[in-house]
Amino acid sequence: MSPYVGEFVGTMLLILLGDGVVANVLLKQSKGEGSGWMVITTGWAFAVFVGVAAVVAISGAHLNPAISIGMAALGGFPWEKVPGYILAQMLGAFAGAVLVWLAYFPHWRVTENGELKRAVFCTAPAIRSTPANLISEIIGTFVLMFGVLALKGAFEPAAANGSVVPMNLGALGAIPVALLVWAIGLSLGGPTGYAINPARDLGPRLAHALLPIPGKASNDWGYAWIPVAGPVVGSLIAVAAYTALGRF
Repeated sequence: MSPYVGEFVGTMLLILLGDGVVANVLLKQSKGEGSGWMVITTGWAFAVFVGVAAVVAISGAHLNPAISIGMAALGGFPWEKVPGYILAQMLGAFAGAVLVWLAYFPHWRVTENGELKRAVFCTAPAIRSTPANLISEIIGTFVLMFGVLALKGAFEPAAANGSVVPMNLGALGAIPVALLVWAIGLSLGGPTGYAINPARDLGPRLAHALLPIPGKASNDWGYAWIPVAGPVVGSLIAVAAYTALGRF
């Protein structure tokens, strides 16, 4: 399988299960309606585990443009592959969001709040403040990228494909990354919903814009740049910090 197909499949699984848990908690008459933030953050952590474990041996399981850019900036991943990885991640995220729409098809009609419907697909700030929201995404992604690099460094040097997990642990190597994302969600997710991934937010936001969802809210394009720019900046700062510290 091509690594680009791997990134598509892995990101699709990530969004299917990640946006899926949000749909389960937020949409009316779902079995999980109202089950709360702990369920959402746990579901996203499991989504990361499944997406990463499924394709890490194929593509390195970046599943996130900020990770691909950060790995390339570190020198552990070829820059010429970055555009293809980002395109595959965006398409995979879009496809995963469409599958969530299909899985919860009857629930869109009975959910009256359009902002809750949009929240299934993409993030929005709890308190709208451009500087604070941007800083929140930068900090969250800094922790993600720095944590990924630290976890990898604890086991082995970076693999040739810029793998995000220690390859010698196989699928078990995805567990630390999943726990890292869970910790970010629990501790830092409150202000913006912790996109920490441009594809995770922009791909599903495009799906929300294009899908025939009854009574949906606006796509909030004025905010959409923050979960794209913030993660990229946070990732690059993490790479600079990791390098300055001598990669441990």
